[in-house]
Amino acid sequence: MTAIIAPMARIGELDLPARLAPAVPPIATQIGFGLLCAAAVVAVRGVLDLVAPAAGPYALGYLAVMVATLFARWFAGAITAVVTILYSWYFVLPVFDSFEFQNVQDGPRTLVNASTYAAIVVVAELFRRAGRRAVAERDREVADRDLFLEEFDHRVKNNFALVASLLDLQRRRAADPATADALSRAQMRIESIARAHRHLYRGANVDTVDMHVYLRELCAALSEALFLRATITLSCDADHVSMPRDRAVSIGLVVNELVTNAAKHAFVGRDAGIIRVGFAQNDDGWVLRIADNGIGIPEEMQIKGREGGLGQRLVTAFAGQAGGTLSTESGPGGTVTTLTLAP
Repeated sequence: MTAIIAPMARIGELDLPARLAPAVPPIATQIGFGLLCAAAVVAVRGVLDLVAPAAGPYALGYLAVMVATLFARWFAGAITAVVTILYSWYFVLPVFDSFEFQNVQDGPRTLVNASTYAAIVVVAELFRRAGRRAVAERDREVADRDLFLEEFDHRVKNNFALVASLLDLQRRRAADPATADALSRAQMRIESIARAHRHLYRGANVDTVDMHVYLRELCAALSEALFLRATITLSCDADHVSMPRDRAVSIGLVVNELVTNAAKHAFVGRDAGIIRVGFAQNDDGWVLRIADNGIGIPEEMQIKGREGGLGQRLVTAFAGQAGGTLSTESGPGGTVTTLTLAP
């Protein structure tokens, strides 16, 4: 059923009277297009008569009548049918340049072809109207979807704001510095997801994301949230790559965790530092790279098999959701974490 409705919908969208209105009155469009289709029949007929005079006198009109009806409604098809019948009768059938029939069978033949033209107009008009109904139904469903997404987006943003406010309230009341820090990190993760939601669910296209725009906006928000402008520089260089929405969310959360972790731990005892975020496409897929020129990861944290803290476990989980493989290189000159993503 869908395979039938889709072509009908595409044809239904080519409604020339509606497309050209109000610049051109619909009736003028129908008359003009009907005459244009009839003129095309006359032109092709003239070429055909050079090699096969009077062959298939009415055959060329079938397609012209159908095209005129589908694209400019039944009145255009009727005009094409009438002009084509009269032209073929007068100029193509013998006696030439006359409405007289040399062959007595040409009269019934003309009547049958005229009836066939009328049937084509009726069927094509029904087909066209079915296509228009399919288009109208599609537009209604799209409008309903957009309304639902707008309401959903509004409710989700409110929920994110409420959760972040509750975490901030608890952080301010926490007496234990470790508890306050944990609540602060949780609040930042919620705000990171909220930022991803605000970016990824806006506009008409919610299926793919331009990673260049998304990561640059995410890094700008992280720079403000982590107060990086005064002491730490955060740069972002990302290719214009269209990524599926859910995958982009996971990549953004990896960036959030790694940049936050670098800002808090990579520059202990230093006044300044640089964190670089890069996202590029290569022959094997895509590569996300977060690098800093900090003090590196302590040796005890690099012990093979060590599970790490919540942040590290989240990074591993988000990388898995994105369908990527993580690798980390660290030393006194800094840390580089690479997320390799297959197509």
